[in-house]
Amino acid sequence: MEKIEKTLDEWRAMLDPEQYQVCRLKGTERPFSGKYNGTRTDGVYHCVCCKEPLFDSKAKFDSGCGWPSFFEPIGASAMIEIRDTSHGMIRTEVVCAKCDAHLGHVFPDGPPPTGLRYCINSVCLELEPRA
Repeated sequence: MEKIEKTLDEWRAMLDPEQYQVCRLKGTERPFSGKYNGTRTDGVYHCVCCKEPLFDSKAKFDSGCGWPSFFEPIGASAMIEIRDTSHGMIRTEVVCAKCDAHLGHVFPDGPPPTGLRYCINSVCLELEPRA
């Protein structure tokens, strides 16, 4: 996969302020505020920065955490996991493998079959409904 590299100014010009804050500066949207938190539309969720497919709606579940949750990415190479020790916690951050956009975090408390919960900011995603 070929990496997409842009300056922060280039990202700022193409993203809205909230997308920029979350995707490029590792911010977080408020819980229960994202447009995809309760969405049940069948389709594929793409990275808002580079349009790379990240999650299939079939892997989405309601975790009650306030952010869209998925039990697996669309493919093993869709994202990169990074150890995150910010905010006095040890977590695993997930970023888009193609453009390094911050997406959210993955936790080991999800449902079968993976036991994982990818807790993802809605603002980082773009849903393409299945026809």
